[in-house]
Amino acid sequence: MPIIEVEHLAKRYGDHVALRDVTFSVEEGEVFGILGRNGAGKTTTVECLEGLRRADSGRISVLGMNPAEHPAALRADLGVQLQESALPDNMKVWEALDLYSSFHAHPADWKSLLEEWGLAEKRNARFGKLSGGQKQRLFIALALVGNPKVAILDELTTGLDPQARRDTWHLIERIRDRGVTVLLVTHFMDEAERLCDRVAVFHDGAVAAVDTPAAIVARAGGDQRVSFTPSAPVGDDTLLALPGVAGVDRKGESVSVTGSGDLLQVLTTALARLDVVPTGLQVHQAGLEDAFLAMTGAAPAPTQTEEAAR
Repeated sequence: MPIIEVEHLAKRYGDHVALRDVTFSVEEGEVFGILGRNGAGKTTTVECLEGLRRADSGRISVLGMNPAEHPAALRADLGVQLQESALPDNMKVWEALDLYSSFHAHPADWKSLLEEWGLAEKRNARFGKLSGGQKQRLFIALALVGNPKVAILDELTTGLDPQARRDTWHLIERIRDRGVTVLLVTHFMDEAERLCDRVAVFHDGAVAAVDTPAAIVARAGGDQRVSFTPSAPVGDDTLLALPGVAGVDRKGESVSVTGSGDLLQVLTTALARLDVVPTGLQVHQAGLEDAFLAMTGAAPAPTQTEEAAR
């Protein structure tokens, strides 16, 4: 049975349509991604799930409750890391955990959370002195201090350096290992592909697809691309006649061949028979980003905030 159900959700801000007929469900124990460029409606959706915003129409059920009607009861089992989170610069790490712990009837042991999330050495550090990765670990610990059944993580790794992002991915996997259902909001394709059991692709306020990352890639075509510079001329007709080849593109002396199946083997075998040596050979396997582009015609925009798009 789904732990989160969203049916025909709609929301407007004046003349701007933020959500239109949004429908998806989240199963217990999975990491479910809400994926899309900034301004696609991701944050509006999760704010409705959290009870922070009311939808104009549609139905929402989180842990069997309507967030708009039972916000207090829902918060007991819901851990949230907002898109933009901050604490007073002078607040110490242990003070934040102790404070948030006091908000819950049956909190986790925040001292154990300090150890578990690598914050024990920063126990007396002030929030303003923490690194970006340390702040994210603290916010995760704060989201888990109430022993939630569902954790909503909104743009968790935005602004982090590559190593801090990957460290945070390991933390998310550990949350799932605790048995917590995770709703992960992101516009990073590699993040969704790495972490999510299923994703909902948002585009212009609507859900374009809901499936596993692999299934979405396959649905969008999943072509491979092989690029090389031939040592001797090779005609497009020769390449297009090869099994699995779907297209040929040229830029100067470079040739890019797209297709499916054993494209690389087919191509290199054919070139060898023609005594053509492919130099600078590069292979690109289609991924979630390629599928996203095929479905929406737009790449994720990493600079604009969704709030501004509203």
